[in-house]
Amino acid sequence: MRSFQEPLGHAWRPRRQTLVRALLLGAFTPTARPAAPTASVPAVAAASRWFTTSDGVRLHYLEAGLPPSDAAAPTVAFVPGWTMPAWIWKAQIEHLASGARVLALDPRGQGRSEIAREGYDYARRGADIAEWLAAARCRAPVVLVGWSLGVLESLQYLHDTRQTGTATPVRALVLVDNSVGVGEPPTGDPTFFSRLRGKRRETVAGFVGAMFKQPTEALWREALVEAALRTPLQASIDLLRQPRPREFWRDALYATTQPVLYAYTPRFAQQGEIVKARRASIEVRLFAEAGHALFVDEAAAFNETLADFVRRAAAAPAASAHAASGASAGAGR
Repeated sequence: MRSFQEPLGHAWRPRRQTLVRALLLGAFTPTARPAAPTASVPAVAAASRWFTTSDGVRLHYLEAGLPPSDAAAPTVAFVPGWTMPAWIWKAQIEHLASGARVLALDPRGQGRSEIAREGYDYARRGADIAEWLAAARCRAPVVLVGWSLGVLESLQYLHDTRQTGTATPVRALVLVDNSVGVGEPPTGDPTFFSRLRGKRRETVAGFVGAMFKQPTEALWREALVEAALRTPLQASIDLLRQPRPREFWRDALYATTQPVLYAYTPRFAQQGEIVKARRASIEVRLFAEAGHALFVDEAAAFNETLADFVRRAAAAPAASAHAASGASAGAGR
């Protein structure tokens, strides 16, 4: 199931590769203090943290904002999309840091996390989210924010907690620009995988370029290309070729008892309308002038929407926010 925008052509300039790699290294220097910003890939004002998963993979995440000892502070936990790094959430991390604890994950094989030999499937990546929240000592209220492939992995995580009756600190869920299994399936590019195998850099550069509708710096986009290329080719394909019926995601969403915000671009407008009609409690927000990375294209509007949702979710009674033990994944059919 492909859930990202169809890649468009984007010319890569080889002479910039060395510079982009240097910028990336500067942005990723592990330190408890913010690294000095660069002109095109500003360092995120966040500390690097690490943990090891139950299958022995070392994963990296960013942490900013209020300390975990602040019991009154909500935690906002970001999961990026296909092959993308945690630092793509820079604008959100820095906007929310004054009033929340903010975390952003580099999923396995992405960003600074270890390139694992296996585990590029929904079940393992959902388990990674669970183990990340535990390793980071997260407690309610947590607002989990997933973008693109991160939408599906976040839904998988909550589905698994319901199936096992496992407690979760997640009090609310934000789904950013992906299909949720209702209405007509989004159209895909049948040549994408063959182009990815044959002309990987060019194809990934086209994908990255297509994520934005508003102007972005060339070096910023090229840094994202470099980050995406760090994920092994076969792993990147495996992440997009996972067998799941579309109805699984519909049922997982409708079974979610936590408050949900669904933010999307016009590509998913029909799905947003269907979700709102079927579950009036789910908040929907269309970002009409944004590309797939809508939180970059319309950062100010998205940050305002997200901050308001976080405030309300944190203030909601805990009993209404937790998934009922043993809730059926098929609820809402």
